[in-house]
Amino acid sequence: MRKQFNGLWALAVEQLREDPRQGAVFIFANRPRDRIKLLYWDGTGVWVMAKRLEKGRFTWPIGSSTTKLTLAPEALTMLLAGIDLKDGCQKAWYER
Repeated sequence: MRKQFNGLWALAVEQLREDPRQGAVFIFANRPRDRIKLLYWDGTGVWVMAKRLEKGRFTWPIGSSTTKLTLAPEALTMLLAGIDLKDGCQKAWYER
């Protein structure tokens, strides 16, 4: 999770083969999945947002550990809210 603006931009372009200027939000997670960074181009500049969970981890859909994943805005909201996208239910507070 050391990468900042330029490093995350380079990952989106070189590894994901996407242009960040097209309006997508790119999410990068660390291995334990307790921290994420979001990269977003708003038309005038780049946003980098970060979230660290105090307990638990973010849950990705099955089979998306190393591949590019496209999420609907609603799915992104659920992911950030702690809803398990595998089962479609919110994790208990003690599992987050």
